Amino acid sequence: MADTSLPAFNSDTRAKYTDSPNPTFSYGQKVDATEDGKKWLEGEKAGWTVVDPSKEDPRRIYKLMISGIIPRPIAFVSSVSESGLENIAPFSLFNQVSHNPPLVSVSIAQLPDGGLKDTADNIKKTKQFTVNIISEPFIENANITSIDSPPEVGEWGFAGLTKAPSVHVKAPRVKESAFSMECELFQAVDIIHPETGVQSATLVLGLVKYFHLRNDVLNERGVIDFAKLKPIARIGDISFTRVGDAFRLPRLEWAAEGTKIQETLKST
Repeated sequence: MADTSLPAFNSDTRAKYTDSPNPTFSYGQKVDATEDGKKWLEGEKAGWTVVDPSKEDPRRIYKLMISGIIPRPIAFVSSVSESGLENIAPFSLFNQVSHNPPLVSVSIAQLPDGGLKDTADNIKKTKQFTVNIISEPFIENANITSIDSPPEVGEWGFAGLTKAPSVHVKAPRVKESAFSMECELFQAVDIIHPETGVQSATLVLGLVKYFHLRNDVLNERGVIDFAKLKPIARIGDISFTRVGDAFRLPRLEWAAEGTKIQETLKST
């Protein structure tokens, strides 16, 4: 149901590149050198909360981590069971591991009864899956697939999404996704709690065999333009966010900047 107390989603908003937060930064400059920096440091006057995970309800730790480790990209994972049942579900404990070889990681929590979720079970058994990036226009379609439907009920039907054939794996891609990856299972790591000995999740490492890139989201260099992709991310509880304005910061090299940095260190 729509929340009528909130303003409507602005589909006309377009992300753009801006200057960086502190374009006049120099080596050794303190955070309080800018007005924004001063205001940020003032926040420490409110004090600190220190949490010991071993003494807390795991549900609180979950809420803390998903609200603080943000924004998190979302892996929209398509898989197929050994018997041919197709499954699709979103997971926000997801990221890139390496580019050579191209590896991605997806962490899949256990079911409340301790069993494997369909996605983890399918991947472990068939060794194949696809990861599809979610964009603004179909976030509701993707989100509905997180419902706890029984294994025999396929999410594709009620999500309103379209299957697209993959080249290398049996699991279909999401046709609506402008950036998809066909993956083979590289490694599955059972995450075991060090004190209870109970498995809490499965960390899946996927070896990307094929990328599928929609041409209209590529820039002139042949890579993804984030403003055109319009990716969605998670930011805690049931909240999502879109990518806003971006800024560039150069990757400096010691050969060019080392002397300046050393001179700064000597003067402090």
